[in-house]
Amino acid sequence: MNNFETNSEATAEPVATTDLLVVGAGIIGLAHAALAQQAGLSVTVIERDHRAVGASIRNFGHACITAQHGEIYDMAQAGRRHWLDFAAKAGFWAIESGALVVASTETELQVLREFSASRPEGQVGVLGAEEVRARLGRENTDGIRGGAFLADDLRVDPRTTVGSLATWLNGQDDAAVHFNTTALGFGAGTGRKARVETSRGAYEADQVFICVGHDVDHLFPALAAEHRITRCALQMASAPAPESTTIVPAVLTATSMLRYDAFTRMPSAPALRAEVEAASPELLEIGANVMFTQRPDGTLLLGDSHSYDLAQPPFLAENTTDRLLRAAARVLDVDSLAVAERWQGIYASSDVAPVLVRDIAEAITLVSVTSGIGMTLSFGLAEANLAARPLTTATTTR
Repeated sequence: MNNFETNSEATAEPVATTDLLVVGAGIIGLAHAALAQQAGLSVTVIERDHRAVGASIRNFGHACITAQHGEIYDMAQAGRRHWLDFAAKAGFWAIESGALVVASTETELQVLREFSASRPEGQVGVLGAEEVRARLGRENTDGIRGGAFLADDLRVDPRTTVGSLATWLNGQDDAAVHFNTTALGFGAGTGRKARVETSRGAYEADQVFICVGHDVDHLFPALAAEHRITRCALQMASAPAPESTTIVPAVLTATSMLRYDAFTRMPSAPALRAEVEAASPELLEIGANVMFTQRPDGTLLLGDSHSYDLAQPPFLAENTTDRLLRAAARVLDVDSLAVAERWQGIYASSDVAPVLVRDIAEAITLVSVTSGIGMTLSFGLAEANLAARPLTTATTTR
């Protein structure tokens, strides 16, 4: 799978060689590895944890493609086909679900009309109240003014996707995923190769991608400070769906429209923010994005709040969860939701740019999605990074 050679210039210890070494087995790292393997490269992934436990399993499983803007939108669209391709290959659940944006006021609906008019015909469909009610499985349209359907969005099951992708990748020729293996240092290897010292020996590769999410400051504190990377902590919960309720699309609300660039660029967006500030200041106080998705087992994933700091305390505020659950219950027109689980998610955030890609040395590239759209961008970002650093299978002795 990967060859072991002796690098007499650096050490007498065996050195594993591979075309591509990826540090980090979250969705960003695995997307880079999977695309490289399919292109014919030998690939090794190392991951410090024993299994996936980070941001890649703590989210909604929503590839929010349609609501992105500019280069980020192009990147999200580029990755869409790879999501579907690897779902078929690796056997994880993925559906072309789209997303449903629920509008409860005329201002919210006006933003959606403007958004629809700004996009190609059919990509964003404006819906009436009855259509929204039917997609939510509700009995009435109370509190619903209308909505929109975002056709290009996808959904996966966040609890199982990265594990399935890692298992599939590890089973391919010229690919390996090593858990419980920590990167300890980076430097120059033999010739033009990069060298990575790990807790299980050294690796040399023609290209290294370091995909460690919000932990950039643990490895490269100066770069993290330059990019103003902080940690965004969010609160989420799961609950059984109301009886006989099946909701196919991801469900977004007015607070979602305040967080995604494609919505905030619309002419009526300032009026929407003022309206939400007047009607629901308690949601803006916690940085709420009131939304939910439904897992294949029927469980609803509900959230979420946002707070920002360099280090995040692990404590969850019950009042924050209560606000989110009450808001979600109103959308579903139920009295309450019975919580099964609560958890904290953490991802990298920056006010400099939503993505950080930096060549820190020859053949060593740091990659971090510094916004809450890692699932959305993963494969498109990987495609762009591999295209910018072309490798050939001829450089590594098999």
